[in-house]
Amino acid sequence: MGKYLVKKIGNSLLTLFGVITVVFFLFNVLPGDPALMMLGQNENKNQLEIIKSKYGFNQPLFTQYLYYLNDLSPLSFHINKYEHYTSLKSNNYTSKILVENDNSSFVLKYPFLRRSFAKQGKKVTQILKETLPNTFILATASIIIALFLGLFLGLISALYKDQFIDRIILVITTLGMSLPSFFSSIIVAWIFGFILHQYTGLNMTGSLYELDDFGESYSLQLKNLILPALVLGIRPLAVISQLMRNSLLEEYNKDYIKTARAKGLDSMQVLFNHAFKNALSPVITAISGWFASMLAGAVFVEYIFGWNGLGKEIVNALNNLDLPVIMGAVLIIATTFVILNIFVDLIYVYLNPKVKLN
Repeated sequence: MGKYLVKKIGNSLLTLFGVITVVFFLFNVLPGDPALMMLGQNENKNQLEIIKSKYGFNQPLFTQYLYYLNDLSPLSFHINKYEHYTSLKSNNYTSKILVENDNSSFVLKYPFLRRSFAKQGKKVTQILKETLPNTFILATASIIIALFLGLFLGLISALYKDQFIDRIILVITTLGMSLPSFFSSIIVAWIFGFILHQYTGLNMTGSLYELDDFGESYSLQLKNLILPALVLGIRPLAVISQLMRNSLLEEYNKDYIKTARAKGLDSMQVLFNHAFKNALSPVITAISGWFASMLAGAVFVEYIFGWNGLGKEIVNALNNLDLPVIMGAVLIIATTFVILNIFVDLIYVYLNPKVKLN
């Protein structure tokens, strides 16, 4: 177990390093100047130079990249000049000085995701604290809907293989996998939030917490979770259903199932005592990937439904060339994916003791 975790964590750090590198350089080759976006119509040459110096835009690209890695690293070097944008005197870092001289310091600190370019210097960590929980709630609700409905439809489809109900489920799941999330979001919001609003009571847009009519306090609005959770869960539901069907049919053809039937066990006992647990392995693997991808795939769904989550924040950051927010969001999604992979490996071993971690 220890050897496995060390190897997995090492590979994960390399993966995160690759993600950071690709996104950083890809973002910087896109057209547009973040400094100009921050100044807007108030731009002049002196202000532009001040902004570029403050955020390090006047440094060579590779130097900016090294400084960004330095900010992310728990162990880092910092220039002691106050005007330098990585100075410890800027109150950006929560750190403990390990070694110090007149020019620089070597410190142990919390990773610093920097400040937003577009939100008056607000810390990226604070933005993530405000938006990430909403996205996790949306993704969790979606995967729960997809899991239970997907398993149920997969069971029905396998039990009634090649019959009418199996073909209907196949058509529905194929349609679910084919529809783009932005298209299904618009259709679902229009039908259930507008045309059928008087019957459903659901809104076309809205977040988990809404400001009251007097602008005094926020109230919990769980009904706003229903439509985006359904839309976000459509594709994983379709995948889980098909995986469950195919996995169960594969298990039914194995010798131990034939032996169980020969002993006189009825179909329900064979299904739930033997086949179901073994058929879950590929489904569990799929769930981990889909949950992580939901954090990224929620971009269109959150934006269309007005859900105040990480996906909506990514869209706004892209529009404003807000690199720190984009990098913070990508890091969170990548880290979640890595942690889920490790967790799923452990569950896979529990479901199938023959599998060994290495």
